[in-house]
Amino acid sequence: MSYHCPNFAIEKIEYQMKNVNHIVWADLIRVIAILMVICIHCSDPFNVSPEARLNPEYNLWGSIYGAFLRPCVPLFVMLTGMLLLPVEQEIGQFYKKRMLRVIVPFIVWSLLYNLFPWFTGILGLNNSVLSEMFAYAGESPSQTWDSCLHNILMIPFNFNTYTVPLWYIYMLIGLYLYMPFFSAWLKQATEKQMKIFLSVWFITLFLPYCQEYISSYIGGTCAWNDYGTLYYFSGFSGYLLLGYYLKDRNKLSVKKTVVLSLILFSVGYAITYYGFRNMTSQPDITERQMELFFLYCSPNVFLMTVAWYLLIQKVKVTSPLIISALKNITKCGLGIYMVHYFAVGIGYLAIDRIDLPIFMRIPATALFVFIVSWCIVALFYKVLPKAAKWIMG
Repeated sequence: MSYHCPNFAIEKIEYQMKNVNHIVWADLIRVIAILMVICIHCSDPFNVSPEARLNPEYNLWGSIYGAFLRPCVPLFVMLTGMLLLPVEQEIGQFYKKRMLRVIVPFIVWSLLYNLFPWFTGILGLNNSVLSEMFAYAGESPSQTWDSCLHNILMIPFNFNTYTVPLWYIYMLIGLYLYMPFFSAWLKQATEKQMKIFLSVWFITLFLPYCQEYISSYIGGTCAWNDYGTLYYFSGFSGYLLLGYYLKDRNKLSVKKTVVLSLILFSVGYAITYYGFRNMTSQPDITERQMELFFLYCSPNVFLMTVAWYLLIQKVKVTSPLIISALKNITKCGLGIYMVHYFAVGIGYLAIDRIDLPIFMRIPATALFVFIVSWCIVALFYKVLPKAAKWIMG
Protein backbone atom coordinates (compact mmCIF):
# COMPACT_ATOMS: atom_id res chain seq x y z
CA MET A 1 0.00 0.00 0.00
CA SER A 2 1.02 3.61 -0.22
CA TYR A 3 3.64 5.28 1.87
CA HIS A 4 5.29 2.19 3.25
CA CYS A 5 8.58 2.20 4.13
CA PRO A 6 10.23 1.29 6.21
CA ASN A 7 11.50 2.38 9.59
CA PHE A 8 14.79 1.59 9.34
CA ALA A 9 15.57 2.50 12.80
CA ILE A 10 18.66 3.49 10.97
CA GLU A 11 21.01 3.22 13.90
CA LYS A 12 23.23 0.13 14.03
CA ILE A 13 22.92 -2.09 17.11
CA GLU A 14 24.41 0.27 19.64
CA TYR A 15 23.15 0.12 23.15
CA GLN A 16 23.62 3.12 25.38
CA MET A 17 24.23 1.34 28.67
CA LYS A 18 27.65 0.10 29.64
CA ASN A 19 28.63 -3.54 29.79
CA VAL A 20 25.67 -4.78 27.77
CA ASN A 21 26.28 -7.56 25.28
CA HIS A 22 25.25 -7.37 21.66
CA ILE A 23 21.51 -8.03 21.40
CA VAL A 24 21.14 -10.68 18.73
CA TRP A 25 17.35 -10.78 18.80
CA ALA A 26 17.34 -7.05 18.03
CA ASP A 27 19.25 -7.83 14.83
CA LEU A 28 16.69 -10.52 14.07
CA ILE A 29 13.81 -8.06 14.51
CA ARG A 30 15.52 -5.64 12.18
CA VAL A 31 16.10 -8.25 9.47
CA ILE A 32 12.51 -9.50 9.66
CA ALA A 33 11.23 -5.92 9.48
CA ILE A 34 13.46 -5.20 6.45
CA LEU A 35 12.06 -8.23 4.65
CA MET A 36 8.53 -7.15 5.56
CA VAL A 37 9.08 -3.65 4.17
CA ILE A 38 10.44 -4.99 0.88
CA CYS A 39 7.58 -7.49 0.66
CA ILE A 40 5.04 -4.70 1.22
CA HIS A 41 6.42 -2.71 -1.68
CA CYS A 42 6.39 -5.86 -3.82
CA SER A 43 2.68 -6.20 -3.02
CA ASP A 44 1.86 -2.69 -4.29
CA PRO A 45 1.13 -3.87 -7.87
CA PHE A 46 -1.52 -6.16 -6.32
CA ASN A 47 -3.20 -3.39 -4.35
CA VAL A 48 -2.62 0.02 -5.90
CA SER A 49 -4.26 0.01 -9.30
CA PRO A 50 -8.06 -0.32 -9.65
CA GLU A 51 -7.48 -3.03 -12.26
CA ALA A 52 -5.53 -5.16 -9.78
CA ARG A 53 -8.15 -4.66 -7.08
CA LEU A 54 -10.84 -5.83 -9.52
CA ASN A 55 -8.91 -9.05 -10.15
CA PRO A 56 -10.21 -11.46 -7.45
CA GLU A 57 -6.97 -13.42 -7.17
CA TYR A 58 -4.75 -10.34 -7.05
CA ASN A 59 -7.09 -8.72 -4.53
CA LEU A 60 -7.06 -11.85 -2.36
CA TRP A 61 -3.29 -12.30 -2.18
CA GLY A 62 -2.59 -8.58 -2.01
CA SER A 63 -4.87 -8.46 1.04
CA ILE A 64 -3.39 -11.58 2.64
CA TYR A 65 0.20 -10.40 2.39
CA GLY A 66 -0.56 -6.72 2.94
CA ALA A 67 -2.34 -7.42 6.23
CA PHE A 68 0.34 -9.84 7.44
CA LEU A 69 3.16 -7.35 6.86
CA ARG A 70 1.75 -4.31 8.66
CA PRO A 71 3.97 -4.62 11.78
CA CYS A 72 7.13 -3.72 9.82
CA VAL A 73 7.31 0.00 10.56
CA PRO A 74 6.12 -0.18 14.21
CA LEU A 75 8.76 -2.86 14.83
CA PHE A 76 11.46 -0.49 13.64
CA VAL A 77 10.15 2.30 15.87
CA MET A 78 9.98 -0.02 18.89
CA LEU A 79 13.55 -1.10 18.17
CA THR A 80 14.63 2.55 18.04
CA GLY A 81 13.04 3.19 21.44
CA MET A 82 14.58 0.06 22.92
CA LEU A 83 18.09 0.90 21.73
CA LEU A 84 18.20 4.67 22.16
CA LEU A 85 15.93 5.57 25.07
CA PRO A 86 16.68 7.28 27.30
CA VAL A 87 19.10 9.49 25.38
CA GLU A 88 22.25 9.89 27.47
CA GLN A 89 24.17 12.18 25.11
CA GLU A 90 24.12 15.95 25.17
CA ILE A 91 21.40 17.17 22.81
CA GLY A 92 23.77 18.71 20.25
CA GLN A 93 25.93 15.59 20.15
CA PHE A 94 22.87 13.37 19.74
CA TYR A 95 21.51 15.47 16.88
CA LYS A 96 24.89 15.60 15.14
CA LYS A 97 25.38 11.85 15.32
CA ARG A 98 21.84 10.79 14.45
CA MET A 99 20.77 13.50 12.00
CA LEU A 100 23.85 13.26 9.79
CA ARG A 101 23.41 9.49 9.48
CA VAL A 102 19.86 10.05 8.30
CA ILE A 103 19.86 13.32 6.38
CA VAL A 104 22.92 12.82 4.16
CA PRO A 105 21.81 9.47 2.67
CA PHE A 106 18.25 10.81 2.53
CA ILE A 107 19.34 13.76 0.35
CA VAL A 108 21.54 11.59 -1.87
CA TRP A 109 18.82 9.05 -2.58
CA SER A 110 16.06 11.63 -2.90
CA LEU A 111 18.11 13.24 -5.66
CA LEU A 112 18.81 9.91 -7.37
CA TYR A 113 15.16 8.86 -7.40
CA ASN A 114 13.96 12.26 -8.60
CA LEU A 115 16.63 12.48 -11.32
CA PHE A 116 15.86 9.02 -12.64
CA PRO A 117 12.78 10.00 -14.76
CA TRP A 118 14.83 12.70 -16.47
CA PHE A 119 17.67 10.25 -17.15
CA THR A 120 15.26 7.82 -18.79
CA GLY A 121 14.17 10.62 -21.12
CA ILE A 122 17.77 11.46 -22.01
CA LEU A 123 18.36 7.79 -22.83
CA GLY A 124 15.33 7.83 -25.12
CA LEU A 125 13.34 5.33 -23.07
CA ASN A 126 9.56 5.41 -23.20
CA ASN A 127 7.94 6.80 -20.06
CA SER A 128 6.16 3.46 -19.63
CA VAL A 129 9.37 2.23 -17.98
CA LEU A 130 8.59 4.55 -15.07
CA SER A 131 5.09 3.12 -14.71
CA GLU A 132 6.56 -0.37 -14.65
CA MET A 133 9.24 0.47 -12.06
CA PHE A 134 7.22 2.71 -9.74
CA ALA A 135 3.73 1.59 -8.72
CA TYR A 136 2.53 5.14 -8.07
CA ALA A 137 4.01 6.82 -11.15
CA GLY A 138 0.70 6.84 -13.05
CA GLU A 139 0.02 6.11 -16.71
CA SER A 140 1.96 9.01 -18.30
CA PRO A 141 4.74 10.13 -15.96
CA SER A 142 6.75 13.15 -17.02
CA GLN A 143 10.39 12.86 -18.07
CA THR A 144 11.02 16.61 -18.44
CA TRP A 145 13.69 18.55 -16.60
CA ASP A 146 11.07 21.00 -15.28
CA SER A 147 9.16 18.19 -13.61
CA CYS A 148 12.39 16.76 -12.24
CA LEU A 149 13.48 20.14 -10.87
CA HIS A 150 10.09 20.67 -9.25
CA ASN A 151 10.35 17.33 -7.43
CA ILE A 152 13.87 18.16 -6.25
CA LEU A 153 12.80 21.56 -4.90
CA MET A 154 9.97 19.84 -3.03
CA ILE A 155 12.33 17.48 -1.16
CA PRO A 156 12.40 19.66 2.00
CA PHE A 157 8.61 19.55 2.14
CA ASN A 158 7.50 16.01 1.26
CA PHE A 159 8.08 12.86 -0.76
CA ASN A 160 6.53 12.11 -4.16
CA THR A 161 5.56 9.17 -6.36
CA TYR A 162 9.22 8.24 -6.99
CA THR A 163 10.31 8.49 -3.36
CA VAL A 164 7.36 6.82 -1.62
CA PRO A 165 9.51 4.75 0.81
CA LEU A 166 11.19 7.92 2.06
CA TRP A 167 8.01 9.02 3.84
CA TYR A 168 9.42 7.37 6.92
CA ILE A 169 12.60 9.44 6.94
CA TYR A 170 10.58 12.62 7.39
CA MET A 171 8.87 11.06 10.39
CA LEU A 172 12.08 9.53 11.74
CA ILE A 173 13.77 12.93 11.74
CA GLY A 174 10.86 14.17 13.82
CA LEU A 175 11.31 11.30 16.28
CA TYR A 176 15.00 12.10 16.62
CA LEU A 177 14.22 15.77 17.25
CA TYR A 178 11.74 14.76 19.91
CA MET A 179 13.68 12.01 21.71
CA PRO A 180 16.01 14.13 23.89
CA PHE A 181 13.01 15.97 25.33
CA PHE A 182 11.00 12.77 25.75
CA SER A 183 14.02 11.24 27.49
CA ALA A 184 14.08 14.03 30.07
CA TRP A 185 10.66 12.83 31.24
CA LEU A 186 11.48 9.14 30.82
CA LYS A 187 14.54 9.32 33.08
CA GLN A 188 12.40 10.27 36.06
CA ALA A 189 9.15 8.57 35.05
CA THR A 190 7.75 5.86 37.30
CA GLU A 191 6.41 2.51 36.14
CA LYS A 192 2.89 3.78 36.80
CA GLN A 193 3.42 6.93 34.73
CA MET A 194 4.71 4.94 31.77
CA LYS A 195 1.69 2.63 31.98
CA ILE A 196 -0.67 5.61 32.05
CA PHE A 197 1.00 7.15 28.99
CA LEU A 198 0.81 3.86 27.09
CA SER A 199 -2.83 3.37 28.11
CA VAL A 200 -3.86 6.79 26.84
CA TRP A 201 -1.80 6.27 23.70
CA PHE A 202 -3.59 2.97 23.08
CA ILE A 203 -6.92 4.82 23.16
CA THR A 204 -5.64 7.19 20.47
CA LEU A 205 -5.15 4.21 18.14
CA PHE A 206 -8.96 4.05 17.79
CA LEU A 207 -9.27 7.65 16.59
CA PRO A 208 -9.04 6.85 12.84
CA TYR A 209 -12.02 4.51 13.19
CA CYS A 210 -13.92 7.10 15.23
CA GLN A 211 -13.30 9.64 12.47
CA GLU A 212 -14.51 7.23 9.81
CA TYR A 213 -17.56 5.77 11.51
CA ILE A 214 -18.66 8.37 14.09
CA SER A 215 -17.58 11.86 13.05
CA SER A 216 -14.77 13.35 10.99
CA TYR A 217 -14.13 15.76 13.86
CA ILE A 218 -13.31 14.17 17.24
CA GLY A 219 -12.28 15.67 20.59
CA GLY A 220 -12.59 19.32 19.66
CA THR A 221 -11.04 19.13 16.22
CA CYS A 222 -12.71 21.19 13.54
CA ALA A 223 -11.97 23.19 10.40
CA TRP A 224 -9.73 25.57 12.36
CA ASN A 225 -8.21 23.09 14.84
CA ASP A 226 -6.37 19.84 14.07
CA TYR A 227 -5.24 19.24 17.67
CA GLY A 228 -7.87 17.33 19.62
CA THR A 229 -8.06 16.07 23.19
CA LEU A 230 -5.69 13.13 22.76
CA TYR A 231 -3.45 14.61 20.09
CA TYR A 232 -0.49 15.02 22.45
CA PHE A 233 -0.43 11.31 23.29
CA SER A 234 -0.82 10.07 19.71
CA GLY A 235 1.48 8.89 16.94
CA PHE A 236 4.66 6.85 16.78
CA SER A 237 6.02 8.15 20.10
CA GLY A 238 3.91 5.47 21.77
CA TYR A 239 5.79 2.75 19.89
CA LEU A 240 9.07 4.36 21.00
CA LEU A 241 8.07 4.07 24.65
CA LEU A 242 6.57 0.60 24.14
CA GLY A 243 9.83 -0.75 22.72
CA TYR A 244 11.72 0.61 25.72
CA TYR A 245 9.10 -0.58 28.21
CA LEU A 246 8.89 -4.17 26.92
CA LYS A 247 12.65 -4.66 26.58
CA ASP A 248 13.14 -6.48 29.90
CA ARG A 249 9.60 -6.99 31.10
CA ASN A 250 8.58 -10.15 29.29
CA LYS A 251 8.95 -12.67 32.13
CA LEU A 252 6.66 -15.25 30.53
CA SER A 253 7.97 -18.66 29.55
CA VAL A 254 8.60 -19.43 25.90
CA LYS A 255 5.44 -21.53 25.74
CA LYS A 256 3.24 -18.83 27.26
CA THR A 257 4.85 -16.18 25.04
CA VAL A 258 4.09 -18.24 21.93
CA VAL A 259 0.47 -18.73 22.97
CA LEU A 260 0.00 -15.05 23.83
CA SER A 261 1.67 -13.93 20.59
CA LEU A 262 -0.51 -16.23 18.49
CA ILE A 263 -3.66 -14.87 20.12
CA LEU A 264 -2.62 -11.22 19.74
CA PHE A 265 -1.51 -11.70 16.14
CA SER A 266 -4.61 -13.67 15.14
CA VAL A 267 -6.98 -11.02 16.49
CA GLY A 268 -5.01 -8.16 14.94
CA TYR A 269 -4.62 -9.94 11.62
CA ALA A 270 -8.31 -10.85 11.35
CA ILE A 271 -9.34 -7.22 11.86
CA THR A 272 -6.73 -5.94 9.43
CA TYR A 273 -7.46 -8.47 6.70
CA TYR A 274 -11.25 -8.40 6.78
CA GLY A 275 -11.34 -4.64 7.26
CA PHE A 276 -9.12 -4.07 4.24
CA ARG A 277 -11.05 -6.58 2.14
CA ASN A 278 -14.30 -4.88 3.03
CA MET A 279 -12.95 -1.46 2.14
CA THR A 280 -11.48 -2.49 -1.20
CA SER A 281 -14.72 -4.25 -2.17
CA GLN A 282 -16.53 -0.92 -2.14
CA PRO A 283 -16.51 1.27 -5.26
CA ASP A 284 -15.21 4.83 -5.21
CA ILE A 285 -13.46 4.63 -1.85
CA THR A 286 -10.93 7.33 -1.05
CA GLU A 287 -7.25 6.61 -0.58
CA ARG A 288 -7.65 7.31 3.14
CA GLN A 289 -10.48 4.78 3.40
CA MET A 290 -8.46 2.17 1.54
CA GLU A 291 -5.61 2.63 4.03
CA LEU A 292 -7.84 2.75 7.13
CA PHE A 293 -7.26 -0.81 8.37
CA PHE A 294 -3.63 -0.70 7.24
CA LEU A 295 -2.69 2.30 9.38
CA TYR A 296 0.37 1.65 11.53
CA CYS A 297 -1.10 3.58 14.45
CA SER A 298 -4.21 1.44 14.82
CA PRO A 299 -5.19 -1.11 17.50
CA ASN A 300 -5.15 -4.05 15.11
CA VAL A 301 -1.61 -3.35 13.84
CA PHE A 302 -0.54 -2.69 17.43
CA LEU A 303 -1.64 -6.22 18.41
CA MET A 304 0.31 -7.82 15.57
CA THR A 305 3.40 -5.73 16.32
CA VAL A 306 3.48 -6.64 20.01
CA ALA A 307 3.04 -10.30 19.07
CA TRP A 308 6.12 -10.21 16.83
CA TYR A 309 8.17 -8.24 19.35
CA LEU A 310 7.46 -10.57 22.29
CA LEU A 311 7.97 -13.70 20.21
CA ILE A 312 11.30 -12.69 18.70
CA GLN A 313 12.62 -11.77 22.15
CA LYS A 314 12.48 -15.44 23.02
CA VAL A 315 14.45 -16.60 19.97
CA LYS A 316 17.93 -17.85 20.82
CA VAL A 317 20.47 -17.65 17.99
CA THR A 318 23.73 -19.47 18.68
CA SER A 319 25.16 -20.13 15.22
CA PRO A 320 28.16 -17.82 14.61
CA LEU A 321 27.38 -17.85 10.88
CA ILE A 322 23.78 -16.68 11.38
CA ILE A 323 24.82 -14.09 13.96
CA SER A 324 27.43 -12.75 11.53
CA ALA A 325 24.89 -12.61 8.69
CA LEU A 326 22.37 -10.79 10.88
CA LYS A 327 24.99 -8.24 11.88
CA ASN A 328 25.99 -7.66 8.26
CA ILE A 329 22.38 -7.15 7.16
CA THR A 330 21.96 -4.72 10.06
CA LYS A 331 25.04 -2.82 8.88
CA CYS A 332 23.68 -2.73 5.33
CA GLY A 333 20.10 -2.10 6.45
CA LEU A 334 19.66 1.54 5.51
CA GLY A 335 21.46 1.00 2.23
CA ILE A 336 19.23 -1.97 1.40
CA TYR A 337 16.23 0.20 2.08
CA MET A 338 17.49 3.05 -0.09
CA VAL A 339 18.41 0.78 -3.01
CA HIS A 340 15.50 -1.64 -2.96
CA TYR A 341 12.81 0.61 -4.48
CA PHE A 342 14.80 0.79 -7.71
CA ALA A 343 14.76 -3.02 -7.82
CA VAL A 344 11.10 -3.65 -6.97
CA GLY A 345 9.74 -2.95 -10.47
CA ILE A 346 12.54 -4.95 -12.11
CA GLY A 347 11.94 -7.82 -9.70
CA TYR A 348 8.22 -7.82 -10.35
CA LEU A 349 8.74 -7.96 -14.13
CA ALA A 350 11.37 -10.70 -13.78
CA ILE A 351 9.20 -12.89 -11.55
CA ASP A 352 6.16 -12.22 -13.73
CA ARG A 353 7.99 -13.72 -16.72
CA ILE A 354 8.66 -16.91 -14.76
CA ASP A 355 4.90 -17.32 -14.58
CA LEU A 356 4.79 -18.43 -10.94
CA PRO A 357 1.43 -19.02 -9.29
CA ILE A 358 -0.07 -15.74 -8.06
CA PHE A 359 0.32 -16.61 -4.38
CA MET A 360 4.09 -17.06 -4.79
CA ARG A 361 4.85 -13.89 -6.73
CA ILE A 362 5.00 -11.39 -3.86
CA PRO A 363 7.43 -13.36 -1.63
CA ALA A 364 9.48 -14.45 -4.66
CA THR A 365 9.82 -10.85 -5.84
CA ALA A 366 10.70 -9.70 -2.32
CA LEU A 367 13.41 -12.34 -1.99
CA PHE A 368 14.86 -11.36 -5.38
CA VAL A 369 14.84 -7.66 -4.47
CA PHE A 370 16.36 -8.30 -1.04
CA ILE A 371 19.24 -10.40 -2.38
CA VAL A 372 20.03 -7.95 -5.18
CA SER A 373 19.91 -4.96 -2.83
CA TRP A 374 21.99 -6.66 -0.14
CA CYS A 375 24.67 -7.67 -2.66
CA ILE A 376 24.88 -4.13 -4.07
CA VAL A 377 25.20 -2.51 -0.65
CA ALA A 378 27.64 -5.11 0.73
CA LEU A 379 29.83 -4.68 -2.36
CA PHE A 380 29.71 -0.91 -1.96
CA TYR A 381 30.86 -1.20 1.66
CA LYS A 382 33.69 -3.48 0.61
CA VAL A 383 34.94 -1.40 -2.31
CA LEU A 384 34.25 2.13 -1.02
CA PRO A 385 33.80 1.84 2.76
CA LYS A 386 34.24 5.56 3.52
CA ALA A 387 31.82 6.69 0.83
CA ALA A 388 29.37 3.96 1.81
CA LYS A 389 29.07 5.42 5.30
CA TRP A 390 27.58 8.62 3.86
CA ILE A 391 25.72 7.22 0.87
CA MET A 392 24.34 4.03 2.39
CA GLY A 393 24.11 5.21 5.99
